[in-house]
Amino acid sequence: MIRDITLGQYYGGESLIHRLDPRIKIIGTLLFIIELFIVDNFLGFGIAAVALAAVIAVSKVPLSFIMRGLKPILLILIFTFALNIFMVDGQILWQWGFLKITREGLMRAVFMAIRLVLLLVGSSMLTLCTRPLSLTDGIERLLSPLKRVGVPAHEIAMMMSIALRFIPTLLEETDKIMKAQQARGADFESGNLVQRVKSLIPILVPLFVSAFRIAQDLAMAMEARCYRGGENRTRMHEMKLKKRDYGAIAAMILFLAIIILESWWL
Repeated sequence: MIRDITLGQYYGGESLIHRLDPRIKIIGTLLFIIELFIVDNFLGFGIAAVALAAVIAVSKVPLSFIMRGLKPILLILIFTFALNIFMVDGQILWQWGFLKITREGLMRAVFMAIRLVLLLVGSSMLTLCTRPLSLTDGIERLLSPLKRVGVPAHEIAMMMSIALRFIPTLLEETDKIMKAQQARGADFESGNLVQRVKSLIPILVPLFVSAFRIAQDLAMAMEARCYRGGENRTRMHEMKLKKRDYGAIAAMILFLAIIILESWWL
């Protein structure tokens, strides 16, 4: 289950999506998330799903690898689905005691499940197709206008990038700790839900120790390389928009226009 989390991981490749400017990919991801909350019908979700499928096909990231990231949130999806299907009033399709399934509840449950799946897959594509260093530079450049009002753009970008970069590292460390404890007789699978949650508590102490050790090693490495923040910092490769980036901007504007028109007309 731990290894199934794909958020924060980078899947190497030389596809068109990988070679896009990171600023375009960040803006595109934000627009996609906003559009998911603008959509209020299944046709809109179908359009968003087709657009996302096209991005996945162009990126050449295996669909099985992407869908593997849905396994850790399966419990959240089931809980959200059950909460909506039983708690929304409307035309009753089935009832047993105080439990009832309504037509409106069923539609809302499917609606929310589709939104969560598209949201997670769309967000994962950003980190799967963007190197952590490029992601940091892209966030910093997008936030750079805020430096005039005292916003530490470089520090914010660095913290976000480090947080995303070390998600896979901490997950791998958690997996190692769990395997080490299982080799010593620990049981994380048997018992009810409360017992299984309690059995995970002994993992937290070594995980926190490992996290602080990794943070200390990172701080020492940055200090050894004379890191002093973003002031007067130069880059080997300056980011410049190319023809493919302008093409991606045009595709995003077209997609946004289609979603807005579809929402207005329906």
